[in-house]
Amino acid sequence: MSIKVAIQGVKGSFHEEAAYKYFGDEIETVECESFKKTCELLKQGKVDYVVMAIENSIAGSLLPNYNLLRDYRFPIVGEVYLHIKLHLMALPGVALADIKHVQSHPIALQQCSDYLEENPHLKVTEAEDTAASAQRVNELQLRDTAAIAPQLAAKLYGLEIIERRIETNKKNYTRFLILTDKPEEKTKVNKASISFQTGNGVGSLSTVLQCFAEQRINLSKIQSMPVLGKRNEYDFYVDVEWENQADYDTAIRRVLKHTSNFNIMGEYVKNDKV
Repeated sequence: MSIKVAIQGVKGSFHEEAAYKYFGDEIETVECESFKKTCELLKQGKVDYVVMAIENSIAGSLLPNYNLLRDYRFPIVGEVYLHIKLHLMALPGVALADIKHVQSHPIALQQCSDYLEENPHLKVTEAEDTAASAQRVNELQLRDTAAIAPQLAAKLYGLEIIERRIETNKKNYTRFLILTDKPEEKTKVNKASISFQTGNGVGSLSTVLQCFAEQRINLSKIQSMPVLGKRNEYDFYVDVEWENQADYDTAIRRVLKHTSNFNIMGEYVKNDKV
């Protein structure tokens, strides 16, 4: 029985590509129209895992997804980084000169702004997903329309890539989290995602960060989010990495003394290869 993995978007999307990169090809991906839907399916036991984008090297953090992490409290059991490569694709036999319209997700369109400015004759239309744009071109047999999407979408929906790597910034990466509904025992973990609150006193956050620094724990990310309904109060989300487990354990014990609502969201193996 294959593993079921919920993805935001349709098959051929970057989320599906990330799922294959992390789990391998022998999985069943389940399409979802929103990130919240992926979490609902996991909550209902209809899938085994969720693959959720959390940050992009150009667009930054996906802040609404931090709210989902807070609300559902699913353990984070892994991560995967994907090099985002965007291609212009159309039906077989269609040439660039035949194309009048181009569609894709708004962020993908933004990431290809230079190419689109160089081709002002292309009328741009926003769509809900990169791969869904490719799917639509195929289903409606749109011979005057191209999609901007990943290579996997071209293969899946029978389109030909007319222009490769049209993204403006070639060093474009997205980090995805792997969520499940129950903790997994893993040996040799070296990364953790943590959330907590601090007091409003001068240096309260600095004191917490100093606990990590003194134990040689690297902070690879810190993100703040307002606490719902509470003025001037924030949740801090921190990703930490370590080489020595004892250093990490000591740092956590020290941090607990200076924080409230402390939560280890997940401990897992660092996986930042692209």
